[in-house]
Amino acid sequence: MGAVIIVGGGVIGLATAWRSLERGLRVTVADPGPASKASHVAAGMLTPVSELSYGEEALLRLGLASRERYPSFVAELEEVSGRHTGFRDDGTLQVALDSDDLAVLDELRRFQESLGIPAQALTGRECRRLEPMLAPSVRGGLLAPADGSIDPRRLTAALLAAVERLGGTLVRERATEVLTEDGRATGVRLEGGEALHADQVVLAAGPWSQDIKGVPMGVLPPVRPVKGQVVRLRGDMPFLGRSVRGLVRGSSVYLVPRADGEVVVGATQEEMGFDTRVTAGGVWELLRDARELLPGVTELEFIEVSAGLRPGSPDNAPVLGPSALPGLLLATGHFRSGVLLTPVTADVMAELLVTGEPPEVARPFSPARFERETSRG
Repeated sequence: MGAVIIVGGGVIGLATAWRSLERGLRVTVADPGPASKASHVAAGMLTPVSELSYGEEALLRLGLASRERYPSFVAELEEVSGRHTGFRDDGTLQVALDSDDLAVLDELRRFQESLGIPAQALTGRECRRLEPMLAPSVRGGLLAPADGSIDPRRLTAALLAAVERLGGTLVRERATEVLTEDGRATGVRLEGGEALHADQVVLAAGPWSQDIKGVPMGVLPPVRPVKGQVVRLRGDMPFLGRSVRGLVRGSSVYLVPRADGEVVVGATQEEMGFDTRVTAGGVWELLRDARELLPGVTELEFIEVSAGLRPGSPDNAPVLGPSALPGLLLATGHFRSGVLLTPVTADVMAELLVTGEPPEVARPFSPARFERETSRG
């Protein structure tokens, strides 16, 4: 039974640990504060269709494959952990405030249909029939009936419990260096100096993946931090029946309801390095746009505001698979889609760790695509 060390205890690292334990591997997760970074801040939208952009067809296929896995993934996880995850598959409604925003949604609808994804266009009245709290000024929208959401805080708590119940080891300390021997990764060194040895190492530390020492130059793609600020509100009565994404004069905002009355409003997208300060401007922009779409949002109780750092790769797609250093595998760069891509990433990484072969759906996201670009440059 092979030993694996996973550097990073966010949703990607923990899910990879759980699936690897199920495959019979011995797993250690190293993270000083598991589930405390981007996974703690994320809203948890599961929207491969709603977030579709031009040129991202391979990413769409990966997202659809992950969304299809979610019901069974959640059912298994909740049974093993004994914890609920807040999973919902009641759809996502995209709405447009004015005619320019509606033109953008209409273009997105045609793009979706060109890829064989049915898109249901709605008038403003039909949108308000689905979500009565929407403003009368909303011009129209699109319904993605199979999209959904999950509560990442509940999800990571369930994953931590599952890893523990299956015999995984959690080391609450930062891994600072990859250890190598004869040109192969053989473990990690912790901040306190202790060495942990394993047959394979998975680097799943989000934007902090770049900080680890001991890796030859050019092995790690330049994963950068992309800041996102998120506001949490709560009402006594259900405010929304499903997740709502809105375009407000070209600006994007989303609101994700929870069963307990919480409404998560997000998220800014800021290239600010490792800055996690919450700003008055970021909060104002989110609440301003949310109020334009749903005026009643101002009556909700203010609960929390937080900022996290998404890991963005050079092409904003995940980096999954073996690196150029034998024994070191990468699972980072998920950008806006970390929670969505959790089930498929965990399955892909567990398969790689056991067999050494990537599933077909993951091959476009190999780290080798950046190594080729580096060699051409």
